Amino acid sequence: MSIGEVALLGIRHHGPGSARAVAAALARWRPDAVLIEGPPEADGIVHLAAEKDLVPPVALLAHAVDDPAKAAFWPYAEFSPEWVAIRHAVAHDLPVRFIDLPAGYGFAPAPEADPDAAADAAAEDAVGHGAPDGPPADPVALLAEAAGHDDPERWWEDVVEHRAPGTDVLAPFAAVAEAMGALRAEGLGESRRDLLREAYMRQQIRAARRAGYERIAVVCGAFHVPALETMPTVAHDRALLAGLPKKVRTDITWVPWTHRRLSQATGYGAGVESPGWYHHLFTTDGDPVPRWLTRAADLLRAEDHPVSSAHVIEAVRLAETLAVVRGRPLAGLTETLDAVRAVLCEGSDVALELVRDRLLVGDQLGEVPDTAPAVPLQRDLARLQRSLRLKPEAAPKDVDLDLRKDTDAARSRLLHRLRLLGVDWGVPARSSVTSTGTFRESWRLCWQPEFAVRIAEAAQWGTTVEEAAGNKAVGTARAAVELAELTGLVESCLLAGLSGALPAVMRVLADCAALDTDVAHLAGALPALVRALRYGDVRGTDHGALAEAAAGLAERVCVGLPSACVGLDAEGAAAMRVRLDEVHGAIGLLTSAAPRAGSPDDPDSSDHRDGPNGPNSQDGQHGRPGPDGQADRDDPYDPDGLADRWAAALRSLAAREPSGGPATGAPGLLRGRAVRLLLDEGRLDSEEAGRRLRLVLSVASAPADAAGWVEGFLAGGGALLLHDPRLLALLDEWLTGVSGEVFTDVLPLLRRTFAALEAGVRTTIGGRVAAGPLGEPPADLAPAGELDRDRADAAVPVVALLLGVRPRIPRQPAGRNT
Repeated sequence: MSIGEVALLGIRHHGPGSARAVAAALARWRPDAVLIEGPPEADGIVHLAAEKDLVPPVALLAHAVDDPAKAAFWPYAEFSPEWVAIRHAVAHDLPVRFIDLPAGYGFAPAPEADPDAAADAAAEDAVGHGAPDGPPADPVALLAEAAGHDDPERWWEDVVEHRAPGTDVLAPFAAVAEAMGALRAEGLGESRRDLLREAYMRQQIRAARRAGYERIAVVCGAFHVPALETMPTVAHDRALLAGLPKKVRTDITWVPWTHRRLSQATGYGAGVESPGWYHHLFTTDGDPVPRWLTRAADLLRAEDHPVSSAHVIEAVRLAETLAVVRGRPLAGLTETLDAVRAVLCEGSDVALELVRDRLLVGDQLGEVPDTAPAVPLQRDLARLQRSLRLKPEAAPKDVDLDLRKDTDAARSRLLHRLRLLGVDWGVPARSSVTSTGTFRESWRLCWQPEFAVRIAEAAQWGTTVEEAAGNKAVGTARAAVELAELTGLVESCLLAGLSGALPAVMRVLADCAALDTDVAHLAGALPALVRALRYGDVRGTDHGALAEAAAGLAERVCVGLPSACVGLDAEGAAAMRVRLDEVHGAIGLLTSAAPRAGSPDDPDSSDHRDGPNGPNSQDGQHGRPGPDGQADRDDPYDPDGLADRWAAALRSLAAREPSGGPATGAPGLLRGRAVRLLLDEGRLDSEEAGRRLRLVLSVASAPADAAGWVEGFLAGGGALLLHDPRLLALLDEWLTGVSGEVFTDVLPLLRRTFAALEAGVRTTIGGRVAAGPLGEPPADLAPAGELDRDRADAAVPVVALLLGVRPRIPRQPAGRNT
């Protein structure tokens, strides 16, 4: 409404009806200045809205200069009334100012108030404005309830969104202001912060008047209009604002936003449930329902749903009929979705959810021009995105990278560096291409608006992505307390190609490893370090220091593992079993990755054709042979010797039986697992494995310990029981001899053990047990009879039809009817 030279345009944020009303009011009223509810810090960058490269949805991002984690967003979509006002002002070269409370006040720490004064203020708020601790009431919901409607969104659609601007462009704003005035007269929905914001807005309106502007348009939330209609004294507003804390120094810029983020009510979302629908309402002339249903039909057809033009016609008719039955002026979103579910989706909620996700919300991502203010780190990231052809997109996108290609390798380094900085633009994913090579990486890319805040936070580490990631890695390493965290960081540095930060991280790792005596920590740290060794060939990384560190950790694990497993409880044994498997795999990688003397990978070999068993090999000696035929002690690790020492550690672990109680030996779970690992590596034959199983399953062993041993032994797969029936017979004999009470105790362990086996193995074991005695191998099958070729030929067409192949008709003998 208009007060003298000021037109107060009360709007609902992100409402397309309000946006159309604002556009009509500004076009006809022709103000000479536009004031908008928003952070005044943005006055210096609002002119960028005139550039074609600033494409909504976008947001104003303000953050504290000294603490970028303190940040706030003001999002705008194409259908936002504030954005319409901004675009009108910059298009007509009008002054545009933001008049809300500066963001710097919101980032300031709350002042320590006097307890008595705070109690009095809280009591005053409770009397005049509702409970201060409760969430503020929604004015639209209160108005809808007063009008007898249980759905605020539907009521707002009927009275505002579906109404076209009339001849009096200010009439809708006057009606909304009157309704909001009635609410505020009852003291509903107000808060202390709202009073401060409105006092600041009134000061800015007075400043605009003093500047000489004669027709001032104020675009603000409709709830604030009654407080801006009647101007109290200047002293009153100054008194209200006197208690504000000291303003924090703030930076502000434009950042891309998404419709999906607008739809979220938490975090930095705006709580707009259907931004895609609102965008369609604002940008579509005429009846929006038929066109939206046509888009829904196109989407469903693209997803292989059988939708025709007849479906669209019937859906439009149903939506219009539902609107008439429900007494609504036009078909709204509720009627449209009901028609989509009933006609286009044929009652399927799965297909309807697809329409909701793609059309009702959508993944539209805005764009920001290069001229917008940005920290140097953000500009370097934008440069890398352009050079590597990685465009940020809001919709998830799967990307496969071949690290043998320079561009893909650079993309991989960028994504890993961003992950070190806390910007998870790319997340490792399972590739759709079957490959076990280390030269392939798969990522799922999805850009989130809040990454702008994380980039601003990471700017403290450097001005480029590489520098910031390297400095962040070194800082994280110096603050790390766990050895596994450091080895994971080493792996991340290798993946990110941070050769400058790797030496510093390795020094911290070496110091921490030398001081850490916990075998569990060493075992948890080794796998990541060994995995990092695999990247040397593909990424061109010198891994000599890594090999030395990995070999040192492996040696210490081999020495300390058996004693570290003694006396563990069930939970500790389960955790150690996981580490045992990981270390076994890591040592396997470590020994297989090491070049042996005379092998093709050995640069010192005089004859690459000799192989590991050729004349140049020194099996069992430490390292490569030197000039005198002895082992070279400078080699970072000896693969054969390390494998032998690991096998010796497993043998020692398997032999640590709890002769004097559980606390005197290793748990059966770990001993059984050690035996199975030795058996799989060929360090133990099946005869010895059977003997150990027989000893464990004897009456001298506790049933619970024996059940744990079986669980560890079968963890690698149960096919072993099928290949060696004697092991299955031993297990069956022990199980049938267990007493009823003990059987109840060990049943959960056995059930968990056999549930982990493959379904086919479980079925075959059951068949073997049901077939009879297991002490002997299964009898050979009786020889099959002679093949009846006539009957086989008759079945060929049916089998070919099932397989989808064209059968070859065999040539028939002369005289046979075909």
